[in-house]
Amino acid sequence: MAFILLAVLGGGAYFGYNKVKGFFTAADYDGAGTGPVQVTVAPGSTLTDIGNTLVDADVIKSTKAFTNAAEKDPRSKNIQNGTYNLKKQMSAKNAMAALLDPKNRVTSGVTIPEGSTTMQIYALLSKATKIPVKDFQAAAKDPGALGVQSWWFNRRDHKAAQKSIEGFLFPDTYEFDPKMTADQILKTMVDRFNTQVGDLGFVDKVQSTLAVSPFEGLIVASLTQAESGTNADMPKIARVAYNRAYKNHMPLQFDTTANYWIQLNGGKAKFSGKLTGSELDDPKNPYNTVSKLGLPPGPINNPGKSALQGAMSPAAGPWLYFVVIDKAGNSAFATTNDEHNANVQKACHNGIPLC
Repeated sequence: MAFILLAVLGGGAYFGYNKVKGFFTAADYDGAGTGPVQVTVAPGSTLTDIGNTLVDADVIKSTKAFTNAAEKDPRSKNIQNGTYNLKKQMSAKNAMAALLDPKNRVTSGVTIPEGSTTMQIYALLSKATKIPVKDFQAAAKDPGALGVQSWWFNRRDHKAAQKSIEGFLFPDTYEFDPKMTADQILKTMVDRFNTQVGDLGFVDKVQSTLAVSPFEGLIVASLTQAESGTNADMPKIARVAYNRAYKNHMPLQFDTTANYWIQLNGGKAKFSGKLTGSELDDPKNPYNTVSKLGLPPGPINNPGKSALQGAMSPAAGPWLYFVVIDKAGNSAFATTNDEHNANVQKACHNGIPLC
């Protein structure tokens, strides 16, 4: 019985020792390593967690050797989560250096331009990550699962809100881990949106100073993004949208909403001067702003920071019209139709194809 008991205790000690992966010894490999291997550092990993992961992949010989190397290198606190190209049987010091070298971090970098529609974003993401577009479309069917709070889809103008992910995928430059799924990628973009609107105080500002819902403010931001040629004009364009939709109760008459509907149905966007009357005033188009009053059902793109700022802090003014008047993208604003027509003639004189 005594021998059996000693055997059991000895086995337990062995497995317990193996569990902590050599933490009580500083066994280490020598050199830069042998064959290639990919290792993923999970978000929130401690140095011990990272060491254990490296031992599991046979990158290093012991966690203790790795934590010892970390103590000697103050940069060890800068190890990012993600997937890395490493080698098997590296010294702990070399493994540490490899994790701190950005060249070894495997990412799918992609820049999402401001004002991109979800359709355009899915295409960009698919090209960068090799994930099929249909996977992103499927992931986007439930905005709530991606981090969009349900209260976003409330409106104060008595219109139904279009519950989609459009407007919530913040345009920015991203580096996605190659092991991320379509759901995780879109959630990362929604998280970035939530952070941005939180930092701006967007929700409270539009509700308290403009008396509209955050969703309506987001719609105006998307319209502003689509219609503006310069960031400087965004607060004025947002004011035109608010004046028309709420103060004067008239159709917005924005060409960009017709283009959005065309794209939703598989077509290509057209220059405003090329849109036909039936395309601009399609009775089947819920985003028709030529003859339908008020804001469309939802955002028509994913606006950037400047457009969000313009929508939450519109310029003060009575304007009801605007038009791009030069090739630099600057707009002229008017209160009356006669003033607007004069601005259109100025645009034509400057080579803008409106006449």
